[in-house]
Amino acid sequence: MATVLFIDIRDSEVETYIFDSGRGAYTLRERKTYPLSGNLDFSLDPVPGSIENTYVSLPLSSLNFRVVDLPFVQKDKVRNVLPFELDTIILGGSEKVVFDGVPLNNSGNATQVLAVYAGKQTIGDLLRKLKTYNADPFCVTSLELSKVIRGFSSEKLLAPVQLEAQERVSLAIEEMNTPTVNLRRDEFAYTREIDKTKRSLRWTALLAIFIALMFAAGILLNILSVRSEIAAVKNDMRKKYQEAFPGEKNIINELHQMKSHMKELKTDEGLYLGISPLATILRISDTDRQGVVFHEITIDRENMILKGEAPTLSDVQKMKDSLDGLFEGVAISDSKSSAQDRMLFTITARERKS
Repeated sequence: MATVLFIDIRDSEVETYIFDSGRGAYTLRERKTYPLSGNLDFSLDPVPGSIENTYVSLPLSSLNFRVVDLPFVQKDKVRNVLPFELDTIILGGSEKVVFDGVPLNNSGNATQVLAVYAGKQTIGDLLRKLKTYNADPFCVTSLELSKVIRGFSSEKLLAPVQLEAQERVSLAIEEMNTPTVNLRRDEFAYTREIDKTKRSLRWTALLAIFIALMFAAGILLNILSVRSEIAAVKNDMRKKYQEAFPGEKNIINELHQMKSHMKELKTDEGLYLGISPLATILRISDTDRQGVVFHEITIDRENMILKGEAPTLSDVQKMKDSLDGLFEGVAISDSKSSAQDRMLFTITARERKS
């Protein structure tokens, strides 16, 4: 039977729960309350060596939140793109915070995500303080956030969360099973042993951080001096992106979404090796489309599938005739009317063999 410690930090006090864990169930053995002066200033009894795992809960007041809309629903993509989203709304960028994301709802091919983050200094100070009491938490989460997520609304994040004593215990057990968030990430990732070398290099690390800050300050001055040029480049990037992906409506950040597309292409490298999609797309763009809009172009070694819409079936046929001069086996495999009285079509073709 394992013994687990849960440290519940609130706005005005700290309460600890000691659970006995066995066969996937937790039984509360002991609970204690300690005063909190503010800014995570508290004292605890030393944690016994029999404690195998430790969890920590932070109050909502110690966390920051942003709701972002992303053009996809896959969790790995959300985690990869979230730092770029935070870079645009957090002073100093995502490198200054520890963050996690909580999906709120999905709508088609998009998802709304609650970005939860805290300053790296706050998390670092908390972990160092707990270390003095022989506590090395496996997870840094929030009981109050887990309550707010149920029936989420932005207003709930700003209002104090009132939880009864027994409800906090129940939520603690749920968080130990499935944490809502975990801010022990990146350089603060959970490790049971602290390397002695890290202490000897502390001053070196502080010097490196100072140099990095000075370097970042220089970069910031350069960025400010060329702001108008950057704005022009961003406008050009949006135009180019819209030309490359005319069917993509939800454009939030061209660079990050392009990186996501490139990452997908690299994942499918074996499928696309030996073909030249850019050359094919350029040839298609040179055709006389006359109101034809392509929503999806799929290209592999054997076939090419073009999906889109046109004003009339005659325009679809003209598009097919234009493609006959560029590819082999061009055929309209599907066509139907849409609710907007336009023709939805699918054209298949093959690259000409040299």
